[in-house]
Amino acid sequence: MLNSSMRFRVVLAGGLVIVLAAIYFSLTNGTFDMTIRDVFRTLLRLEADPDYDLVVFQFRLPRIVLGALVGYALGIAGAVIQGVTRNGLADPGILGINAGAGMAVVLFMFLFQAQLTMTGWLGVMMMPLFGITGGMLATAAILILAREGGKLDPQRLILVGIAIASGFGAVTMYFSLKMNPRDYEMAVSWLAGSLHSANWKFVVTMLPWLVLLPPLIWLRTRVLDLFQLSEDSVKSVGVAVEREKKLLLLGSIGLVSASVAVSGSIGFVGLIAPHMAKQLVGFKHRHMIPISGIAGMAIVLTGDFIGRTIFAPAELAAGIVISVIGVPYFVYLLFRMRK
Repeated sequence: MLNSSMRFRVVLAGGLVIVLAAIYFSLTNGTFDMTIRDVFRTLLRLEADPDYDLVVFQFRLPRIVLGALVGYALGIAGAVIQGVTRNGLADPGILGINAGAGMAVVLFMFLFQAQLTMTGWLGVMMMPLFGITGGMLATAAILILAREGGKLDPQRLILVGIAIASGFGAVTMYFSLKMNPRDYEMAVSWLAGSLHSANWKFVVTMLPWLVLLPPLIWLRTRVLDLFQLSEDSVKSVGVAVEREKKLLLLGSIGLVSASVAVSGSIGFVGLIAPHMAKQLVGFKHRHMIPISGIAGMAIVLTGDFIGRTIFAPAELAAGIVISVIGVPYFVYLLFRMRK
């Protein structure tokens, strides 16, 4: 039997191999097929070909990098939210955090559609700030309404989250219907969780959140482990429970909101990835959170590849492909936890 550290290294290496395989297939397959030799010669600038440059650097590579970053962020956020709430069914999408962030970004599109270009630097940099505001509103509503006797009730949390997601979804639909046809089409495509509009500006927008927040979360993995005990037990060892919960949730909201701002609402990644990580490396958050991030990467990259290639020349949003897997998995978890 491998010890936990060795098991973590083996699983991490295996996860990275799967991610690299997904990147390979995404780079070489599509409407314009390329060999791996063509890709390397283009990346290393050994053979300048305008067609290859356009396909690799403008279309496929930014989409792949953005998908990997979004998947990593959502996987980590899901693991943190499940740890804080002690609920294996908790997920940014199910709890309404995605919906809150999405509503705020659609509101941003609606208010500034005539003044800003959504793919310009100012629009791209402001969208995550709107997203985090909406995510915080959703989280605040959840924390207020899901409490019973001063404590967070796991079952009530799911019900409140679904209600809040529906409410924000209705507001989102109202504002999107008020848009002109061109902006409405863009908003609907974005809400489905599509990486179709990925570009290097979106990648740059994601990087600060991923540089700052995951390390801060990882430094609190011991606190997340303690949260699996009763609240009184956690307080008895000197942990400021409410402060730590708020910090961890704020970190998760930042990751989710940045992801929603650049890719739309890709649900179920934050539900599936932590469960995969727990099965592979156990419940220690020090090991589980990085593996959850890698699993999220693999899920989003695979979902985007399937949506882009299987239905060609049509394209299905990654969020829809992942939901096809995520909904049955959620039902399975629901029944398993009732036993």
